[in-house]
Amino acid sequence: MHDIMSPGSTKSLRTEILRSVSRSFYLSIRFLPVQLREPIALAYLLARTTDTVADTAQISGSARMETLKLLSNGIQGTASRDVVVQLIASFVSLQENVSERQLLESLPDCLACLEGTEHADRNDIRLVLEKITRGQMLDLQRFDNPQEIRALSTAADLEEYTYLVAGCVGEFWTRLCFRHVRQFSSRTEDEMLALGKRYGMALQLINVLRDAGSDLRAGRCYFPEHELSAVHLTPSQILSEPDRFQPIYRTWLENAKGGLTSGIEYSRAIKNRRVRAATVLPALIGARTLALLNAAGPAALQRIVKVARSEVRAMILSLGLTLASRRRIDAIFDRAKL
Repeated sequence: MHDIMSPGSTKSLRTEILRSVSRSFYLSIRFLPVQLREPIALAYLLARTTDTVADTAQISGSARMETLKLLSNGIQGTASRDVVVQLIASFVSLQENVSERQLLESLPDCLACLEGTEHADRNDIRLVLEKITRGQMLDLQRFDNPQEIRALSTAADLEEYTYLVAGCVGEFWTRLCFRHVRQFSSRTEDEMLALGKRYGMALQLINVLRDAGSDLRAGRCYFPEHELSAVHLTPSQILSEPDRFQPIYRTWLENAKGGLTSGIEYSRAIKNRRVRAATVLPALIGARTLALLNAAGPAALQRIVKVARSEVRAMILSLGLTLASRRRIDAIFDRAKL
């Protein structure tokens, strides 16, 4: 096995596996210049690998926790790559999804690519992956019994979770862009770090809102227990009494909308049009997702709410044709909220 991947191997990872595990993210990063595309794609693939391990339900929670710790150490460079790869290989046959199997099989190449990445980028990738895996391990600790629906205790717990698995990604993206993109932003790095953090947290909160029903059926409730108690509702009652849950749900919908506004503010400050387009697309899709969730009301807990591919393609085409002009971004965002 080579220590440094060839450019062709890296491109293959990005275009084949990345596209199969997340089409929307793949569409976003296609806008990016290559010096950003490579470290961001690598970080995403590693994060999806840790997520796949954490979600392998055929293995006990404690075993997943230990595997996740070892994988995290492997990414940080403090555990033997061969030992890590051998352990993760045992998870491959447990994946029902072909793309997830291919993702785990690509781990040796991803770790080799990480070692070959320039020092500053490698450090940033390791920093963001350390936070993401910490968030995933917290999940495994909090929701260790799928037969019992447990809720997070406070709003601070939910905010911590959204920061660890996504807010830190906004910070990671910002640091990379300031390092690799000349005259990246009209705002300071500290301002962009703060906006990027709120933007990432909002995107994860949208995932929580969209997946609330399926999470509850899997024993996970990300909505604070003290808020549920205030309306005399237990986590196990949410699915059977969705109307009583709506005020709490809609409060967090509004919270997510505020975070997306930070995302638009962040994106509008970016001077490079290609980077601006890649950065703003998740906010536009997120705004449309929130509109659909809002329209679905209590029924959102019972069915999958997702933005149609045709709508996403239309957003991408509009951004491309207008070179991601700020006026066009504002127009798409306003329309998406309807």
